[in-house]
Amino acid sequence: MRGMELRNAGIHPETLTRMLRDRTLIRVTRGLYQLADAEVTAPHDLAQVAKLVPKGVICLVSALQFHELTLQMPGRVWLAIGSRARKPRIEHPPTRVVRFGPRAHSVGVQAHTVDGVSVPVFDPAKTVVDCFRFRQQVGLDVALEGLHNVVRSGKAKPARIVDYARQVRIWSVLRPYLETVVADGA
Repeated sequence: MRGMELRNAGIHPETLTRMLRDRTLIRVTRGLYQLADAEVTAPHDLAQVAKLVPKGVICLVSALQFHELTLQMPGRVWLAIGSRARKPRIEHPPTRVVRFGPRAHSVGVQAHTVDGVSVPVFDPAKTVVDCFRFRQQVGLDVALEGLHNVVRSGKAKPARIVDYARQVRIWSVLRPYLETVVADGA
């Protein structure tokens, strides 16, 4: 929980200090706390980032990994923020912030619950489209792996991928790759 949420829940700052001293509660990063005996799941870092940046959306390689569309294990959490949003300072976990325009930041967002926290993550089709938009940062091989796996697994229909690609104006780049994957039967 964030410090503000603890205060709003009626936990006095002295109580918070005592819980930290007794190791009932641990400070994950500035302004973020968790129970010391909390069960931590693999996407726990996503929940931490979602708490720290409520208007951010998990994207690119982190979203591919969340949707089980890649074998990549990102060393940082990829986070999309609005083009005019203030860039967050996150000490932990390691985070890579990417700016998205209003349209790209608002379409294809799904809310998933991770460790009791609502985590916004782009849906599989939008994630693959974004990987092609940011292929210089994530690598074309990662984008192709995601495209192949999303079509093969049936987690996204090609028509949905085309729709997102047109919305964010990357269709001309993505088209030959999608046609090849669909023709090969994924």
